[in-house]
Amino acid sequence: QVQLVESGGGLVQAGGSLRLSCAASGGSFSSYPMGWFRQDPGKERELIASISWSGSNTWYADSVKGRFTVSRDNAKNTVYLQMNSLKPEDTAVYYCAASRVAGQFDYWGQGTQVTVSS
Repeated sequence: QVQLVESGGGLVQAGGSLRLSCAASGGSFSSYPMGWFRQDPGKERELIASISWSGSNTWYADSVKGRFTVSRDNAKNTVYLQMNSLKPEDTAVYYCAASRVAGQFDYWGQGTQVTVSS
């Protein structure tokens, strides 16, 4: 069982930057692909970025490509999401998740709020 705790959310003006962190404990973090999701009230949770267990492969949703960067430090059991050029439409609760079984995300953090003001 992996426990995930996100941090780094907050209020930022449009055009600003934030870096989210997701600290893992209690499991084989370094063997799990990781994902970042976000959810706005009234909308479905969407996958916006993912990273392979080694960090060598990443994927981004079109909505964040070129602005967000996912990375991980397996020695620190932490995955990051660097968010630049933030827009009001990036406002959401951001979640990290670990994929123990291929094709699904099995462990979730509690989420961190990101609010981008115009």
